[in-house]
Amino acid sequence: MMNTAMKKVSVFLISGTFLFSTFNAAAQERTISDEAKLKFDDVLSLVKTRYVDTVDFNVLVEDAIKGMMKDLDPHSEYYTADEYEKMNEPLQGNFEGIGVQFNITKDTIVVQSPISGGPSEKLGIRSGDKIVKIEGKSVAGMKITNNDVIKKLRGDKGTTVNVSIYRRGVKDLIDYAIVRDKIPIFSVDASYMLTPEIGYIKVNRFAETTMDEFRAGLEKLKSKNVKHLVLDLRGNSGGYLKTAIELSDEFLKDRAMIVYTEGTSSPKRDYIATTRGAFEQGKLVVLIDEGSASASEIVSGAVQDHDRGLLIGRRSFGKGLVQGPFRLRDNSWLKITTARYYTPTGRCIQRSYNEGIDEYRKEDERRVVSGELFHQDSIKLADSLKYYTPNNRVVYGGGGIMPDIFMPLDTSENSRYLTEIYAQGILNDFVNEYIDSKREEFASLYPDFEIFDKKFQVDQKLFNEFLSYADKNLAEKSKADSITVQDEEGEDVKVANTKLAGDKTPDQIKEEGIKTSGAHLKNRIKAYIARNFWQTEAFFRVINQVSPEVQKAIKVINDKTFEEMKIANK
Repeated sequence: MMNTAMKKVSVFLISGTFLFSTFNAAAQERTISDEAKLKFDDVLSLVKTRYVDTVDFNVLVEDAIKGMMKDLDPHSEYYTADEYEKMNEPLQGNFEGIGVQFNITKDTIVVQSPISGGPSEKLGIRSGDKIVKIEGKSVAGMKITNNDVIKKLRGDKGTTVNVSIYRRGVKDLIDYAIVRDKIPIFSVDASYMLTPEIGYIKVNRFAETTMDEFRAGLEKLKSKNVKHLVLDLRGNSGGYLKTAIELSDEFLKDRAMIVYTEGTSSPKRDYIATTRGAFEQGKLVVLIDEGSASASEIVSGAVQDHDRGLLIGRRSFGKGLVQGPFRLRDNSWLKITTARYYTPTGRCIQRSYNEGIDEYRKEDERRVVSGELFHQDSIKLADSLKYYTPNNRVVYGGGGIMPDIFMPLDTSENSRYLTEIYAQGILNDFVNEYIDSKREEFASLYPDFEIFDKKFQVDQKLFNEFLSYADKNLAEKSKADSITVQDEEGEDVKVANTKLAGDKTPDQIKEEGIKTSGAHLKNRIKAYIARNFWQTEAFFRVINQVSPEVQKAIKVINDKTFEEMKIANK
């Protein structure tokens, strides 16, 4: 049993989203039958005294807890102390390390860019530098992984790590003693003007620092006389509830309902907008897709329910459960669902998990098979889930937020060749090597992004260089039985090598790939180069020029769509 004298500072989550609160084990403990407790004790005792082999009871109890969580709902989970710390790191807005973004190219750690204000930048470490030794030991050509690099370079603030760097044009290695420090993790990827009147802000998560970043970005846009805004929440899987409420508040009028939460053990709680909204006027478009979840759905739901803006994209994920994480005596954590959240019209957007967690996690596959990512009429919406906004517009609950304007998933540029290029990291590796040989030339020709964007084109000569590079590297990598790629969390995983052989020759696959995916590849080469020199915002400034959703947002802001769909913008 928990130590009843232990008080635990905890935070409430909306599927990974936190709201600070306190929890007292004695006050909140529910009555559990003595029979259930004794039964569990009996099982542990019998295993200890009668089981044929010696067992680790700590592992046994942890497995039992994990099994219990799986029988509750898809978002109640158990974490060890290390797992919980790692999970929260992106939401806390910083980590401790040397402050570089890096890539691994041909088994060598290449600095993509030093993080502004970090210890590496202060010491003069540059983009394109290659880290070849860490603490005197070679790390080049050693098949090092991203996880290996993180383990070696991250560490507590104030500690020192010694690295040796190779820099093009410098004969000897350069030695640095880098004192680790707090390194910011940014949650706003971009904030810039799409047109002379329309601004764009991309938010990738709802973290502790998000509102400071958002407000700084919005102030930058206001200095350029922004009148309308595109808020990009595509792929944003959530974060802190508090941040979602504060962001919604920027767009809604005083006293407007933002969201409310309620559960069997949690009384209804309303979250209401204040007078501090910084963008309550002007047309607002929110971009969402099947990766927009949790806190993203709170913001988009509030905007839609109040007729404040237009939602463009595809149906959001459908994650509407509130979790409370509670610390146990050994610093492990339980994340338990305590309530559901509801949009202002009363919609609960949580998808059903009645068929079990395994089926619940197959939602991505189900949406592809059903065709809903490509055809709006493939989405079946029950009349019982119909709700009405103040302007009498119909909105739906019961499994994600439906956008006002549907945009199908664009697969017109997909090809087998493109899949291999991305899966094996060839595009990124090519750009790193290309820039490494031309960094000084580029800095002279393109002193800022605007000049680069206007003048630089991926001409046929450069594209042919890329194709030759791809030919060589695909041929080399296709010889291996497996390849190392990154999963969605950035972890290195080994997967079976799909190779380029099979029903078509590599030349046929390449020819078809260039025809289908050539324009996409040229755009991404330019975008990767831009990111290398001008950080993440420059990447989005390039790819958004051909994004169907972004271009649609510009169109509807400029035409009569807002008026026709009864959307308020004043």
